[in-house]
Amino acid sequence: MELLLLPFRWIYRGLVWFANSPRTLITSYLLMIVVAGVLYSHAEHKSAADSVWWAVVTASTVGYGDISPTSWQGRTLAALLISTMVLLVIPLITAHFASRLIVDDDAFEHAEQEELKADVRRMRALLEELAARQGIEVPGPERREPLNAPGSGAPLWGRSARSNRRRRRR
Repeated sequence: MELLLLPFRWIYRGLVWFANSPRTLITSYLLMIVVAGVLYSHAEHKSAADSVWWAVVTASTVGYGDISPTSWQGRTLAALLISTMVLLVIPLITAHFASRLIVDDDAFEHAEQEELKADVRRMRALLEELAARQGIEVPGPERREPLNAPGSGAPLWGRSARSNRRRRRR
């Protein structure tokens, strides 16, 4: 089963790599236009300029109709180019820019998180010192596994519900 899933993992990792790099997205788009133009030029016997124009118009799904494929090779290439652009490249570009535009203003930055951790450590030390003066024993910090972790004892069907309850409380 692992062997069957391996190609899908590679594809997923490749898509994540593409989606997180605008330079790679633009380069792959331009490369796709050039390759499609060259292949169209050979399949339809058109000039290089007309073929690249056809690739841009087809990839953008505008389809002016001034240049259109007549052979089965050209039509297959057009179908592949349109499908790749509509199902892969355009969504990746949109997702990349949307992720840059959507910013969580309430999220703590790394420095703020570290400052909070240091404050908690100082408070714990002060609490332990105060408890020692009063003769009270402070229990150590308790280490717990996440509720939905493997081996946590929660049945598989109940893990997500417990995790959702924990998220709602926060």
